[in-house]
Amino acid sequence: MLKTIRLERQKLVPYLFLLPAIALLIITVFLPAIQAFSLSFTKYEYDITQAPEWVGFANFQRLLQDEIFWQTLKNTVIYLIGVVPILVIVPLFLAILVNQKLRGINWFRTAFYTPVVISMVVAGIAWKALYTQNGLLNQFLQQVGISEGVPWLTSPQLAIWSVMLVTIWKGLGYYMVIYLAGLQAISPELYEAAAIDGSDGWQKHFDITIPLMRPYLFLVAVISAISATKVFEEIYIMTQGGPRDSTKTVVYYLYERAFQDLDISYACTIGLVLFLGILGLSIANLYLSKT
Repeated sequence: MLKTIRLERQKLVPYLFLLPAIALLIITVFLPAIQAFSLSFTKYEYDITQAPEWVGFANFQRLLQDEIFWQTLKNTVIYLIGVVPILVIVPLFLAILVNQKLRGINWFRTAFYTPVVISMVVAGIAWKALYTQNGLLNQFLQQVGISEGVPWLTSPQLAIWSVMLVTIWKGLGYYMVIYLAGLQAISPELYEAAAIDGSDGWQKHFDITIPLMRPYLFLVAVISAISATKVFEEIYIMTQGGPRDSTKTVVYYLYERAFQDLDISYACTIGLVLFLGILGLSIANLYLSKT
């Protein structure tokens, strides 16, 4: 009897260790998420001392008629399409290059990874200085006679692409490390067998590397897509949604409504739509990774 009780207690020990982490998740993630979900069906704005007023689907109807929201959604999709393919493909080639046994290869790995550890605030300020009318980029273009100056952040057509470049620059090293871990798990014997069959050089990567790296490709695609969908720091530091809302994304619009206009319930509605979009991306990844 005592032995049975002791065994039952031992089974509870792992759950006791998990309990603080679970409690922290409930307090900081699940409860706020449930509260935000409920607020999206209420009117809760300007005077946050008042109790929320139930309005049903009125916020969602308002969202459908909100031209700024559709503009931010369009900008977010453009950001997604512009950033994700590059962050899926280019880091893989970088990982292949730094996976070679060459002198000083550790230095190259560190150099590629350095932007990842730099704060986005610092990176955004530095790139904003590069993009100014008298910044280094325009000075270089003037020296080589290409242009008198490019409005990198002041042109509605160029601003979002200029911000994308910062996201790509900062993310290359992070995804390169993910791919590098996958490459080092591939047995060298597979490449030796492929060389005997006549698959060598870059061809071996198309025959062996890319098929075996498929799970990592899907992982990077989902992580980079979610990150691109939630982009905020770059926009806030470099353009603050301008010019003429050309760089305003869904997350930045949510921030404006919640913390500048104090339109809390409407911001929760935008957040709920964003959550559903990210959830759809995750489900699509699970489906595609199984096919």
